[in-house]
Amino acid sequence: MSTERRFAAFSRDAEPPRMDAIPEGGMCISAFLVISRSGQPSHVLMGKINRNAEWDHIGALDRKRIERFGAGWMLPSSHLILYETPEGAARRILREQLKIRDQRLEGPLAFADTSGRGNHWDVGFIFAGEREGLPTSDAWDELEFVNVSTLRHPDMVRSQLDVLAYAGRLRTK
Repeated sequence: MSTERRFAAFSRDAEPPRMDAIPEGGMCISAFLVISRSGQPSHVLMGKINRNAEWDHIGALDRKRIERFGAGWMLPSSHLILYETPEGAARRILREQLKIRDQRLEGPLAFADTSGRGNHWDVGFIFAGEREGLPTSDAWDELEFVNVSTLRHPDMVRSQLDVLAYAGRLRTK
């Protein structure tokens, strides 16, 4: 018995997928950090990006996205580097975006989401933690523990509210 299905299992021995096998809208694989103020799970560390920081290097944001996302709140996050593990991406985000080396994280909690824009797929890994104080990093113009229960979509960049809902920090309606 033989099937014509092509499963999403990749190895050096497997037949490589053709470029037309990738969803038309593309696919992003990202890691997100949801770090709360100790004892206050609804107050999550978020920032407004410094448009002069090297976001192409530390967060996979090109100039167009930097301009589009510059005014909204964003979770520390990044696409994974090719062959990087989700855990490695979380440690890199801590180091490069937050200048933190000693943060305990739990996870990952994984999710997959699709959008109608050309059938775009997002695969995400959420890592959670708590801390007392705010880190200091020049990657952000503002960095705060934001009460996420008061945020609306226009206050945020990308699909950050969805990530917070997946992480259990927001109630979905």
